[in-house]
Amino acid sequence: MSLTDRIARGLEAGWKVTDGATLTQNQTHEADVVIIGTGAGGGTTAEILAKAGLSVVLVEEGRLYHQKDFKMNELDAYASLYQEGMSRVTKDGAIAILQGRCVGGSTTVNWTSSFRTPAPTLNHWASRFGLDDLTPAAMKPWFDGREQRHNIEPWLAEPNANNDILRQGCEALGWSWEVIPRNVKGCWNLGYCGVGCPTNAKQGALTTTIPGALDNNARLFHGLRAEKLVMDQDRISHLQASAMAADGVTPSGVTVELKARHFVVAASAIGSPGLLLRSDIPDPHDRIGKRTFLHPVNATIAEMPDTVDPYYGAPQSIYSDEFNFSQGVDGPAGFKLEVPPLHPAMSAGVVPGHGEQQIRDLSKLPRLNSVIALLRDGFHPDSPGGTVSLRDDGSPILDYPVSDYLWKGLKDAFYKMAEIQFAAGARKVRLMHLDSPWYSSWAEAKAGIDNLAMEPHRVRLFTAHQMGGCGMGRNPEESVVNGFGEHHHVANLNVHDASIFPTSIGANPQLSVYALAARNSTRLAQKLRS
Repeated sequence: MSLTDRIARGLEAGWKVTDGATLTQNQTHEADVVIIGTGAGGGTTAEILAKAGLSVVLVEEGRLYHQKDFKMNELDAYASLYQEGMSRVTKDGAIAILQGRCVGGSTTVNWTSSFRTPAPTLNHWASRFGLDDLTPAAMKPWFDGREQRHNIEPWLAEPNANNDILRQGCEALGWSWEVIPRNVKGCWNLGYCGVGCPTNAKQGALTTTIPGALDNNARLFHGLRAEKLVMDQDRISHLQASAMAADGVTPSGVTVELKARHFVVAASAIGSPGLLLRSDIPDPHDRIGKRTFLHPVNATIAEMPDTVDPYYGAPQSIYSDEFNFSQGVDGPAGFKLEVPPLHPAMSAGVVPGHGEQQIRDLSKLPRLNSVIALLRDGFHPDSPGGTVSLRDDGSPILDYPVSDYLWKGLKDAFYKMAEIQFAAGARKVRLMHLDSPWYSSWAEAKAGIDNLAMEPHRVRLFTAHQMGGCGMGRNPEESVVNGFGEHHHVANLNVHDASIFPTSIGANPQLSVYALAARNSTRLAQKLRS
């Protein structure tokens, strides 16, 4: 057993952890609080409530994987650690959705970028949704506290060559750039964050708040799917859950009933609305699942003159907010510029082309760089987001139409990304667009982008950020929960994840979830103990 493996040590010491696949008969358990989901929101909530002396049960549909399971192997990791085996997409198939499905949720597989909610976003929430308590000044102590808990600070090592191209391009063009804060401790700079950290350096929920909760007598069920919250008049009486077989996806037929005084849903911006819809939770204004946001992402790839090795080193360390809020909060779609790692399997899935062309392009992988743009959706009337609904089997699906407003933003981002790469010395640049050739100069790329059709399935779009669907606000007619994550119509229900964001935020969301969950859980602990 590795001495650094917090999970292995805890299991050996007798943590209360149950693998749903081992259950052979139906059972009932009780606690003060049942928390559904173990990601940024669920983990934070569990630790704070358990430390306050409340009995806590955590429910996770995915399985418990930890250091011994993280082998830096893309194919195994995508199949086991991601929703729908890394094949989750929007209803029309036009946007790929990268989302964790394991203990720790997306914090186990994200690329560690950790930003405070931008001040313009918080100020917009205050003025538009009546969330006056969430000003930057009011949130500062919560951000401070979570940065300490998750060891978040700007990355001190040199950026890898892949990220440095974004810095060089921005400097050449006179555009701003900054170093990304990362939630890591003793990072080995391997670059495989997206498939589970093999050294336990990543300070996501798996290595911080989940162990913190379990150390304080919380109980964890993994491989257990939350099917339905059952109402008794104006309160939830219990959660019905199904145990999963060892494959992690097939229900075994064993059911678990979990009773509690209070329920916290933290199952993601797709999973949380899905659970509330399956449960027929009171929704008089038809808000559940509406206004779901994605930070739709497009990308360009560049062939550089020198070796980049885009699969090694901290995956994200440089960003640019030059175009994020430059035209106001609710003007044309702003976007954050970052760099993704290019591992072989992921690259094969997203770089356009197949057959001979794919062999030709991917043979250059050691010299390729990519830049991505995260579009800030939800701030403009022409960016209303998408809608989560249920398939026939009860699983959630997101319908996310890309509006003309967003296509304009995506086109603008293509121009900026190509310009950055050529400014940094790229030999050739290609858009992640099915009709894009390799362009040999910025002038050629600009002319090409002018004439490319901006349409679903022609532009390769993806996202790793899901937000909204249980939006918070003062007015129950346009929101699901209040600013403390408390459900407007159900007395013993809170929602503590990115689904409560009333818009996207314009930054990677994990720190925003950590901070809001810490604030809201601290209040919940006080209420439940009084």
